[in-house]
Amino acid sequence: MIHFIVASHGPYARALLESSRMVYGELPHVRTVTLDEQRGIEGFKQDFAAVMAAAREGADGVLVLCDMQSGTPWNVACHYAFSPDCSPPVAVLAGVNLPILLLSDEVTEHTDVDTAATLLLEMAQPTLVKAAPVSSLTPDDF
Repeated sequence: MIHFIVASHGPYARALLESSRMVYGELPHVRTVTLDEQRGIEGFKQDFAAVMAAAREGADGVLVLCDMQSGTPWNVACHYAFSPDCSPPVAVLAGVNLPILLLSDEVTEHTDVDTAATLLLEMAQPTLVKAAPVSSLTPDDF
């Protein structure tokens, strides 16, 4: 089973999880950790370590969904992902959004975290769309 951590600058991670509950329901395989100005980078590292310890319990892998590449949450998560002593394995993705978080439920039963990460990216790609006018109206009650 794959467990997830959503890591972000500010309250974004908690807000995504709260929004996912409103739209989808509980995602018991997801935990959050946030970088805030009061705790700073060192506090974030401590918080991340605690959340990672909890996420590892009973997991075949941990997939960390970060708000953006190369920020502190990404860098700290990559420290775990690229550590040869890290068990279970950790993978890291950047660009977390609500569709990706909701789709995480589709890959949680996998046992290989890299496969889960690849599948999640593939499933999430079509959720990025640009609005275009439609030629006919469709009812809202579909």
